[in-house]
Amino acid sequence: MTKEQVNARIQEIGIIPAIRLSSAADALFAAGAIMDSGIPILEVTMTVPGAIAVISELARSHPELVVGAGTVSDTEMARQCLDVGAKFLTTPGFDLAIVEFALKESTVVFPGALTPSEIIAAWKSGADFVKVFPCSVLGGPAYMRSLKSPFPQIPLIASGGVNQQNAAAYIHAGAVALGIGRDLIHADAIQHRERGWIRELSWRYLKMIREARALM
Repeated sequence: MTKEQVNARIQEIGIIPAIRLSSAADALFAAGAIMDSGIPILEVTMTVPGAIAVISELARSHPELVVGAGTVSDTEMARQCLDVGAKFLTTPGFDLAIVEFALKESTVVFPGALTPSEIIAAWKSGADFVKVFPCSVLGGPAYMRSLKSPFPQIPLIASGGVNQQNAAAYIHAGAVALGIGRDLIHADAIQHRERGWIRELSWRYLKMIREARALM
């Protein structure tokens, strides 16, 4: 899958489930439930124990899946992720070295940024998207809307505090996609292996995104 195809897939689907769990087994369970729901994209954060092995297993078993690496902290980690099949890289903050590495490797990258200055720097560095994180702390959808006014050309991903109550509002405010973690993958659903719970939430978010886009 080319960089252009990954970019287009993220924009088309509009949701990036973020798997941030306490074991590899939990992460693989969550990934299976997400894929069952019809979402072909997911992010495995590097805070998951054995995250590299999880990405490797998902990339090997599901070549059609757009699996990426989240919370990437340096270029060595980024290299390890790409070597096992990660198709995109994302960071909680703006790290120029990681963006430059991704550009050299023709890999989709979206660094985290929060302030206008950080967003400008991230976009000018060559990022494919800019992840506004943590978006909720500065006003949520209202902040996203205020950013899109001066930055209409920058594809922004809302992340951090996105939930069922505000997902549609983020899309209306101009977010090209939503990064969602614990509000999609509940701890109780993981503990009790409630695959249907995760699938149901996934369907709800997909429906919210589709309906919100239809009204724009």
